[in-house]
Amino acid sequence: MMNRSKKVLVVALVLIVLGSFCASMFNTSMFQVKVKKIDFETEHGTLSGLLYMPKGAGADDPRPVIVTTHGYLNSKEMQDAPAIEMSRRGYIVLALDMYDHGDSRWKGDIPVGSQFGTFWIYSQYDAANYVAKQDYTKKDEKGNAYLAVSGHSMGGFSTLVALYMDEMASLQTGTRSIYAGISVGADYSYASAVASETDYIAAFGNRTVGMIDGHYDEFFFNKSEEEKTASEKKVTGTVTYKDFAATASGKQFLGLTSEDTAKSEQFYTVESGELLYEGNVVRESPTGQHIIYTPNQTHPWNHFSKNTTADLIDFYTTAFDGVTSVNQANVTLNSENQIWFLKELSNLIAMIGFFLLLIPVVDMLLKAPFLKQAVTEEIPMLSPEKTNLQKIASWVSIIACMLYPGILFATLMDKEKTGLMVLAGIAVIAAVSGAILAIIKKEKAGILAAVISLIAASLFFFADKILPLSPFFNEPTTNQIAYWAICNGLIALIVTIFFYGITKKKEGTTWSAYGVIGKGKSILASFCIAILSMIILYAVLFLIQAVFGTDFRFWTMAVRTFKPEFVVVWLRYLPFFFVYYFINAIAINANTRGKRGGYAIAIGLNVGGLLLWLLCQYGMDFATGTAMLPSQALNGILLIATIPCLAIAAVYAKKLFEKTHNVWLAAFINTMFFTMITVANTVMFWNMINA
Repeated sequence: MMNRSKKVLVVALVLIVLGSFCASMFNTSMFQVKVKKIDFETEHGTLSGLLYMPKGAGADDPRPVIVTTHGYLNSKEMQDAPAIEMSRRGYIVLALDMYDHGDSRWKGDIPVGSQFGTFWIYSQYDAANYVAKQDYTKKDEKGNAYLAVSGHSMGGFSTLVALYMDEMASLQTGTRSIYAGISVGADYSYASAVASETDYIAAFGNRTVGMIDGHYDEFFFNKSEEEKTASEKKVTGTVTYKDFAATASGKQFLGLTSEDTAKSEQFYTVESGELLYEGNVVRESPTGQHIIYTPNQTHPWNHFSKNTTADLIDFYTTAFDGVTSVNQANVTLNSENQIWFLKELSNLIAMIGFFLLLIPVVDMLLKAPFLKQAVTEEIPMLSPEKTNLQKIASWVSIIACMLYPGILFATLMDKEKTGLMVLAGIAVIAAVSGAILAIIKKEKAGILAAVISLIAASLFFFADKILPLSPFFNEPTTNQIAYWAICNGLIALIVTIFFYGITKKKEGTTWSAYGVIGKGKSILASFCIAILSMIILYAVLFLIQAVFGTDFRFWTMAVRTFKPEFVVVWLRYLPFFFVYYFINAIAINANTRGKRGGYAIAIGLNVGGLLLWLLCQYGMDFATGTAMLPSQALNGILLIATIPCLAIAAVYAKKLFEKTHNVWLAAFINTMFFTMITVANTVMFWNMINA
């Protein structure tokens, strides 16, 4: 009979292989499309992408091409839906990594503070120029390419800029690289750094151009200040209900007057206007087809939506009408006929297997010589609550620990000064209280509490100096998350120390009951197991990527392969996340050992407050048209991937404690795995310099 660990190993491997095979099958439209990673050099650096090549397409049968790209913080895999569906319909598709995202690299210097002026401005245009020159790209008799550009969020800005740059360049070259374009989750906000809204519309010329503008987009499609009502002007932030087609900007895009009523999902014939350069007319005004789609969606929902995908299919079908290859057998396939979500579900199955695989891998390593020393002697339980008052106090403490990460989320992520000063004041009070406890009660825990509280106060007082964007810490959102994590960790530690000094020590509990005491060999063995576990699991991921061309992901959460350079950056962030995951393992096991529903409590401790914050944020937005905190646009989106990671980390923290009787292995494993997941899935400014 197979023991439990071997059964879990078999299940995990089956899920990984089966899920990855199915993901590959749907990604390639039942193996009718060849998907391969390509890299190419440009004037501005190296661009990487996934090229979807339908069977039969190539130099002998050139096809219309679609270049589609992601938004800020994401990578090419986020464009799975349009890439799969359009390649399934016989189009060639390039799913692109923008510069300094995924595997693409910007080659010039990036001064701190100017980082947003690199990747999105040139990525789409550089890729379009490269693809337009390839022999598989269909062209007209004059050499104009039948190529569409599309992108989500900052990929949408890149799309608008690419259309503008292509039109200006065509005045010199006489040919166009771009035939049509559609932005998803992007208006003209950032694109205004290159040209005005009027200039963009003029540059669209006779092209077919679209916009997909979610009613609940967290960032864009807002009314101008002149259009807002008095009550709307009082709202500080952009997480509100939008109706872009009804705004002056939306109507201008559709060629309508302010008195006209715009309809979504309807093409309008638009006079683009004269194209000007340095005040001179360089091209007369042609007409083109423009359309706006307005789904009831948030910003990240756009790229995980059957509705938005259907809109994209319909748009491309109209844009390329009459110019497709005669061999595109599925070009008229109904837009509701979609399979991309099956690929995502398959990815999810494989990812579940991946996270499940860790447990039997650890079990095997714990049997090895020396490594088995990671298991220490069983430790005593924390003293139980004997009175009803003690039980109530314990549960109040647990609930408070669940809630405060959510309560402090916005303050810590944005380093909001007023809130930080309040926290600093509380930390100073805690430091004084710890000192009093040490002096009057002769309690050594008070000294520790005072020291940790002063460290926390320093983090709050000098927040701007902690993890600033720099050539060393070159991931903006990782800096935010790391600061939030280390602050939350120290708060949890302060609470734990005071709770121990005031109550638990009197009841006979020792520090050993928290699982923090271990010999040097056991700590080293735990560290080695964590390293080996990471090597084994990521070897599985790289193998799966090589064999099936897929990784492990679902919506915004992903475990992806990485280049060697990522390891350097990973090492830089490890100490900060270790503080969090070490303290997190202590707090979880201190609050759950001996309690019924321990795993549920552990997950609640890690994500309860954050999940409640997310539900309140979007619940109010959908119910009233204004979010709980309208200024929290990006941070709310970051939580969508952060919550499942922290939930898994909670399970690991408890499970590995049960196996080793200490927190070290859980702390090392959670730190290594989830830091790499965080580092590998966001923007990284490789060539950042101090201005």
